[in-house]
Amino acid sequence: FCRKNGSQTNKRKVRTMTTQQPDLGMRYGNIRLFAGTASMDLAQEIADYLGVELCGRDVIQFTNENLFVKLHASVRGQDCYIIQTTSMPVHRNLMEMLIMAQTLKLDSAGRITMVFPYMCYGRSDRKDQPRVPITAKLVCEMMEVAGADRYITMDLHAGQIQGFFSIPGDVLSGYHIIKPYLANMLPELTNPVILTADLGFAKHGRRYAMGLNIPLSFIEKRRIDNHDHTEALNLIGDVKHRDVILIDDEVDTGGSICEAVETARLNSARDIYVVFIHPVLSSNAVQRLAALPVKRFITTNTIPLSESQIATFGDRLTVLSVGPLLGEVIKRTNQSTSVGALFNE
Repeated sequence: FCRKNGSQTNKRKVRTMTTQQPDLGMRYGNIRLFAGTASMDLAQEIADYLGVELCGRDVIQFTNENLFVKLHASVRGQDCYIIQTTSMPVHRNLMEMLIMAQTLKLDSAGRITMVFPYMCYGRSDRKDQPRVPITAKLVCEMMEVAGADRYITMDLHAGQIQGFFSIPGDVLSGYHIIKPYLANMLPELTNPVILTADLGFAKHGRRYAMGLNIPLSFIEKRRIDNHDHTEALNLIGDVKHRDVILIDDEVDTGGSICEAVETARLNSARDIYVVFIHPVLSSNAVQRLAALPVKRFITTNTIPLSESQIATFGDRLTVLSVGPLLGEVIKRTNQSTSVGALFNE
């Protein structure tokens, strides 16, 4: 400011402080990837995409089935990602992920992101009858208590599961991997049509149908008890003399897919292509599916398939990798840039 004193003017210099804006892309430190024992191959794919090494850790199971995790190096202030699917054995894989998260938290990690391509207990998402739990919410709360600051997953069984988390996250869709593959298939198909195995996936099926510019049909069914038994009721739409792309989010016992294939055949469908994102494939599902009159099975590696499972399907099986997609989202998360821009959203 200026102050006049007689004929002289005394000027006092005002010193201003400039604050340098922090680099948001590095606010949580460098990327540190940790692989759970259920997703070793997928974690390595992600590491290769990002050009980083997987961090060393020991995961030990004692004779009493208790798990123990030890890190090989400090992660203080670093941006840590745990890559672990929660498929079978569900409780072993889930507990391993939780224990690993707490280990990172106690070592003062800057941020912990759980990357679980497949979420267990996704079907227990509401109280649809008296005296039953909402286990999906419990799993979300366990992740937060264990130390997760963020999460990344793919194709939750129900959208409302996102509301069970109090932490931010990214729910990715296999659509961005499967749709381009199907688009390349279309020239070899005859009057193709999308068919969903039930009404629950019909909305997602419409997205595939619109993206591929082909018709949509769906099967109406109902679950007849609390077990894995369903009853197909009706096919809505036209599959007659058409190649059918039968699509679902996950295949567990394979019962719904078997019924859908049979229903499509009874309605004079031509070749059938079965597409599903999460290959849960419990019990004898692989044998049931392999026995179907299906031309090709298309899935992803959100859940790893064993060599025997792959051999049973033979050359009819195509496994699309979600590694590059997860790797890109991890990179954008670390750099604090938009994930939606990746999909033009």
